[in-house]
Amino acid sequence: MSVDVLLGLQWGDEGKGKIVDVLTPQYDIIARFQGGPNAGHTLEFEGNKHVLHTIPSGIFRKEAINLIGNGVVIDPVVFKKEIDKLAPYNLDLKNVLLISKKAHLIIPTHRLLDAASETAKGKNKIGSTLKGIGPTYMDKTGRNGLRVGDIFSPNFKEKYQTLVDKHTSMLGHYEGFEYDLCDSEPEFFEGVELLRSLTCVDSEQYINEAIKAGKKILAEGAQGTMLDIDFGTYPFVTSSNTVTAGTCTGLGIAPTKIGNVIGIFKAYCTRVGSGPFPTELFDADGEAIRQEGREFGSTTGRPRRCGWIDLPAMKYAIMINGVTELSMMKADVLSGFDTIKACTAYKINGELVDYIPFDIADHEIEPVYIDLKGWKQDLTGLSNYNEAPQELKEYVSFLEKELEVPVTVVSVGPDRSQTLNTK
Repeated sequence: MSVDVLLGLQWGDEGKGKIVDVLTPQYDIIARFQGGPNAGHTLEFEGNKHVLHTIPSGIFRKEAINLIGNGVVIDPVVFKKEIDKLAPYNLDLKNVLLISKKAHLIIPTHRLLDAASETAKGKNKIGSTLKGIGPTYMDKTGRNGLRVGDIFSPNFKEKYQTLVDKHTSMLGHYEGFEYDLCDSEPEFFEGVELLRSLTCVDSEQYINEAIKAGKKILAEGAQGTMLDIDFGTYPFVTSSNTVTAGTCTGLGIAPTKIGNVIGIFKAYCTRVGSGPFPTELFDADGEAIRQEGREFGSTTGRPRRCGWIDLPAMKYAIMINGVTELSMMKADVLSGFDTIKACTAYKINGELVDYIPFDIADHEIEPVYIDLKGWKQDLTGLSNYNEAPQELKEYVSFLEKELEVPVTVVSVGPDRSQTLNTK
């Protein structure tokens, strides 16, 4: 058996949580492979809205096992709040939620370091979510980090204090930065106690045994390809590998075990925080997309930057990830536009470029657009793709031709039921 992968092709916030929730009945195991509480995967069903930060998006489907892989970084404080919100649903978390012992822990001083570093950057800040993600991954690569398995060690408190001492020394270099660690530590240790009460496993062993047993597995990514630490719009990126290759290192599976790769994208583009965004709109169209699409960060609450779809970036993401099928989200948001634009190339220093260049952050980029006819019909009540307006079908066909990958799903609303299969 192979492992299917679901990930974002833009700058995150594409709607991965919804599609994982929709697909979960087809799988035995849903496994998050990277990122941390900077993710905000939103699910809506039965009139309720849920935002998950660390827990895989299959958690509400009681027949599935949900695994938090070794590539994820876990903040025990945020994690406990997530667990507390699940209480009304009577989920058997001890049996349906598994946590890798090799996943790294975000401790309170990681968040302080994140805030101090971002403040010191001033106008050059990268738009961090201030969740402590970057400093945690830095400790991981620096071989100083604490992992979930460490909480079962008799000298965990000593290991924790050693790392805190290192961090407080570093914080001393940020002039004028004030903090009170005592306020946040009690919550952290409460979260650690909760983690101890759940099922922590050698996840790489577990997942490979599941593959051998013929279990169907879906790997769930966080953020998006254009935020990948290696292949994103560096330095305005996250601290992990958000691409398909991150599945292998984030779960401990071989590249030969990767099956289908499902790429999620919005019918337009958004981005939170700083960094290049070639198709960003600063006009009434951009604001209309923001308001209609409720484009405000599910983790930060910040207004998202909005723009038309960027095909050079999409082709790049498809290439890097080996995408085999596409899911287009938020088609309903574009209802009402007479004309929809799609960026087919960039103009850089007078030259046409149809790919993402190394120095995208250093050049002024002029997007080259093609105009497509919009659709006036409200899509939110559709239950069958055959009933969709012809203009939407033509938009989907245009994208399939340009991207050379089939669009198998079109989302026409936030609820799990508002999902159309095109094939």
